Amino acid sequence: MSQIDITLDRETLIASFAEDYNKALTYLLTVLLNAIMRAESEEQLGAAKHERSPERKDYRNGTRDRPLTTRIGRIILQVPRHRNVPFETMIFDQYQRSEAALLTTMAEMVVQGVSTRKVSNVMEELCDTSFSRSSVSVACKRLDDGVQAFKERPLLDHYPFVTVDAKYFKVREDHRIVSKALMVAMGITADGRKEIIGFEAYDSETKNTWTAFFEKLQSRGLKDVHLFTSDSHAGLIAAMKKVYPKVAWQRCQFHFVKNIMDHTPKKEQKGLQSELREMFDAPTIEEARKRKDEIVKDYGSVAEKAMMTLDEGFEASMSVMYLPGTIRKILRTSNAMERENGELGRRYDVIRIFPNMESLVRLMGSVLIDRHHILSSRQGVFSETRYKEAVNEFRPLLIQVAYEQEKLLEAA
Repeated sequence: MSQIDITLDRETLIASFAEDYNKALTYLLTVLLNAIMRAESEEQLGAAKHERSPERKDYRNGTRDRPLTTRIGRIILQVPRHRNVPFETMIFDQYQRSEAALLTTMAEMVVQGVSTRKVSNVMEELCDTSFSRSSVSVACKRLDDGVQAFKERPLLDHYPFVTVDAKYFKVREDHRIVSKALMVAMGITADGRKEIIGFEAYDSETKNTWTAFFEKLQSRGLKDVHLFTSDSHAGLIAAMKKVYPKVAWQRCQFHFVKNIMDHTPKKEQKGLQSELREMFDAPTIEEARKRKDEIVKDYGSVAEKAMMTLDEGFEASMSVMYLPGTIRKILRTSNAMERENGELGRRYDVIRIFPNMESLVRLMGSVLIDRHHILSSRQGVFSETRYKEAVNEFRPLLIQVAYEQEKLLEAA
């Protein structure tokens, strides 16, 4: 994109902050977004304003006002116009997707009569307008189509590593408030880019619902996975092994440590956590096993149940040890997914209770679409060259791990 030049009126800005903080933020946001669109216009035209350039593709034709509803109020932007080819900007689509999802969900609550006075006040403050049933219906339909298309899209890329997790949200159903599980899958491509590859809402986490989730991913094209990372939910593991029996499972080390600490006396926790960290950071699986045996021996008398948990779950938490060090640390926990759950939770804090399952999928799906675009545009967490160099070496080892895990599950 061309360089973005921003000119602020100092007196206007100071007066706005002194008068109304929101007014100042509105002014700043308006100036910034107008500057971005001017830069986009220069890039599409191939020339700056009043510039003579052989690369010029078109000419300016003034501007038009277009409103944009944001969380700090309604602003009016000056959208450039071009003489021949229409000006294009991503600002309205990208900025408004999650914002519109939030607003329409809240508006739907108001329309259905299940909202509180607080929600109504927030609606007026955010939108500075009212919503009719028909306008809400149209807005929701537009969002639903986009979310559905994203959720059902074919998975054409290769995702060798996948992290899955579920987060619960409260939904109003049959005049009761119940919890619903939103299952999310994040894939890492062969060149290290993270993407949101799937999400579905279910009544709860069971083997059947997790099986449906994995089968949906499979039907959309998810194949040739080397490793799944997740917590130790029994239904999740059973479903994963049913749909992807030849894929190894990595138990999230962060959740594993929490499980161990739950059975450890408080005075022993700090020391044990330090020793577990050394075990996880061991350079080889053999050294990690040796360190584990030492920990079990040292803490067996003071934290017997914790050591049983460590001993039973150790191998599943060490599947990543068969991967190169540069890839290993990225996949040994589901922390990347936890960060995405944090983004979902931040939006959920505004809603508190969804009026129905559709609004849950609408808002959380819109947030996940935005997160997908942000994640996939970042630099890869490892290089494709490094992956290709190592895949033939670690792939057979992980298949053997998957086979052993399947046998253990059958014997349980």
